[in-house]
Amino acid sequence: MSDRKELEAEFHNAREADRSVMSEGEFLTKYSNKRFYAIAKKVRDHQDNILRAHAKGSKVLDYCCGPGETSLKLAKIGYASVNGIDISSEEIESARNRLSDSGYNNIAHFDVMDAENMTFEDDAFDVIVCNGVLHHLDMDAALPELARVLKPGGMVVAMEALGYNPIINVYRKMTPHLRTAWEVDHILTMAELKKSKKFFGKVSVKYFYLATLVAIPFARTPLFKPVMWLTEAIDSLLMRIPFVQMLAWQMVFTLESPKPKLG
Repeated sequence: MSDRKELEAEFHNAREADRSVMSEGEFLTKYSNKRFYAIAKKVRDHQDNILRAHAKGSKVLDYCCGPGETSLKLAKIGYASVNGIDISSEEIESARNRLSDSGYNNIAHFDVMDAENMTFEDDAFDVIVCNGVLHHLDMDAALPELARVLKPGGMVVAMEALGYNPIINVYRKMTPHLRTAWEVDHILTMAELKKSKKFFGKVSVKYFYLATLVAIPFARTPLFKPVMWLTEAIDSLLMRIPFVQMLAWQMVFTLESPKPKLG
C-alpha cells in the first residue's frame, strides 16, 4: 500500500480499537466530531428511502463499510446480499461480528480491500453505498472503480460532507487529531460531482443542514427538539437557494448509468 493508504488503515484500526474498549461517552469525548451526527436523522431518512426502493432481490456493496452499522441496516432493509469492504482490518472484523451476531451471516460477506483497486468482477452490484468515505479516497481512482463494479441499471448512493462552508473548514483544520491528513484537504466539492459525470450518465444531488447546525450544542438538552424543528424549517427554505446550498454540511447524491470503462 501507499503511505497514504497505510496511514488511513492505521488511523481507522486505532479508532476501532478505541471503540471496543471505551464506553460510548469516552469514545464521543475522544472523537468529538461524532456528536455532530445527532442532527443527521433527516439526511439518513432520505438515503434510507432511496435504499429501500432498490432493495428487493438486490446485491449491495457497502463501500468502505467501517464497523458495519450501514451493512446491518442494509441487511435489515432486505437486500439479498450485503458485501462490505474496508482498508481497516479491525473494522472489517467488527462488521463481520455485528452481522453475524444479528443473524445475517448467511447473506453478509466482508473483505479487507483497497477501494481504489477492488478485486470484484465487472458489473457485480446492483447498489453501492458510500457513507462519508469518498473524501478518504483519490476520486480519480475511486470513480472508475465504482462505475466498473456497478451493474448497468444500478445506482451508487453517497452521503458525504461538503467542502465549502468556511466555519466548518476552520473547525476541520483545528482538529487534525480527529481525521487523517489526507481527508481534511479532500472534502468533496462540485469539482468531484462534475468529475463523476465522466463515468456516470446521471448525477443527482440533494443538500442538508445549514441553520440546523445551530442545534448541535442542544443535542442532550430539552431544547433540542424545538430548536431542530425551527432550524429544519429554515433549512427547508435555504436549501432551495443554489449558492446557499454550497454552504451545507451534508449532501446525498446518486450516480446512475455507469459508462463503459474507459481505455
